Amino acid sequence: MLELLRKNNLVAGLLTVIRVYLGYTWLTGGWGKITGGGFDASGFLQGAIGKATGEHPAVQGWWAVFLENVALPNADLFTILVMWGELLVGIALILGLFTNFAILMGLAMNFAFVFSGTVSTNGQMILLGMFILVAGANAGKYGLDRYTLPYLKARFAKVTHKQVKTPAEV
Repeated sequence: MLELLRKNNLVAGLLTVIRVYLGYTWLTGGWGKITGGGFDASGFLQGAIGKATGEHPAVQGWWAVFLENVALPNADLFTILVMWGELLVGIALILGLFTNFAILMGLAMNFAFVFSGTVSTNGQMILLGMFILVAGANAGKYGLDRYTLPYLKARFAKVTHKQVKTPAEV
């Protein structure tokens, strides 16, 4: 099954559809936050911290501690990271450029949103994103990864295989 996901051309086509769908979802989310002018992560962070109390909290205590002591004091930074992170993940996924890294960053954001008590489409995006991540290079086969990954592999192979002279040879 893993071989099919990582090597098959038809599966690569299906992964492309999933990748572009996820990319569009991230792109529109980020673009809306950037151009809307009203996005501020502090409201979301305070809401998530508030969901950590009660008889059946939606947010676990350890995550609420992180949000309260790290994220909330740096809400301006997290606002920028979320807006631009969503936009850049979306662009990379649509183009199929550095697909594995882009989906990994997207999944990190999805999990952060889920940990913060927001379900929305995050569960669906996590499930679809896992297929992209497990597929590896096949998920970017019909995208710019088709050209960039072989180029980078060849470029770095040249750097790592250069002959290094010892001090005695100099």
